[in-house]
Amino acid sequence: MTDPGAARILEGGYRRYDGVRSGARGAVESVALHTAQRALGLRRAARFKVLPVLAAVLAYVPAIVYAGLAVLLPGDLTENGVLPTYAQYYFFITAAIVVFTAFVAPEVLCTDRRTGMIGLYLASPLTRTTYLVAKATAVLGVLAVVTLGPPLFLLLAYVLVGSGPDGPVSVAAFVLRIVAAGTLLSAFFGSLSMAVSSITDRKAAASAAVVILLLLSAVVTNSLVEAAGASPTLLLANLFELPFEAVVRVFGEPSDNPELGRLATPVVVGATVAWTLAASALVWLRYRALEVTR
Repeated sequence: MTDPGAARILEGGYRRYDGVRSGARGAVESVALHTAQRALGLRRAARFKVLPVLAAVLAYVPAIVYAGLAVLLPGDLTENGVLPTYAQYYFFITAAIVVFTAFVAPEVLCTDRRTGMIGLYLASPLTRTTYLVAKATAVLGVLAVVTLGPPLFLLLAYVLVGSGPDGPVSVAAFVLRIVAAGTLLSAFFGSLSMAVSSITDRKAAASAAVVILLLLSAVVTNSLVEAAGASPTLLLANLFELPFEAVVRVFGEPSDNPELGRLATPVVVGATVAWTLAASALVWLRYRALEVTR
């Protein structure tokens, strides 16, 4: 038997990589894919899958129930109010959207800074900007699981049972509205969560701050408008209800919020986009000034 203590390293060195070099684009795609897998708990312990599974259940179970009702009950159930419209459906899955908003970005941004992984990422072909592009792509993609998937499933179910829009043109129009609404929500909540996560490297603190920011903005603005008689324009700072009101305008449906309903559609949608751009700019400025050790 060979003595383990007699083992020796006879030669050391590096071998040149001779595979395909995909450059910055390949690095962005790789980081985006890895980030999405991490956020969804894939290839990780079971405890990391709890929140993604919970959010998916909260988002898809109502759609499955409504699809079942559409099969059992005859007629156009969205017009007579038995089933929710596509814009109204988002109000049933706000919990799922908030869970993902508070969880995804802190998980994929705070962890990199806290562990020092961002230095390794930036030692690759990635720059700070392309790193953020990869992370934002993953965050928006994960959020799309709950902002795009359930309404598209609901549309398919309604069409199959004859309770949805008639004709390919009408169906295509609804698909475009759903994609626009889901993308708007994903971009808004994703950028907001990333902005908060860029300020601290503690996941729990970032997640709590996201929830507090959403709820506090709703409570303060609604109180000032309804109780103190302030201008409804102040509701444009309601970060919780504003994006859902923008979704209502995308679908061309009447608003359920009497105060927000007084504001013009371009104002509501424009404010939602403006908050998204402002949060994105904050993230970029924070990372541009971030000191990274490679």
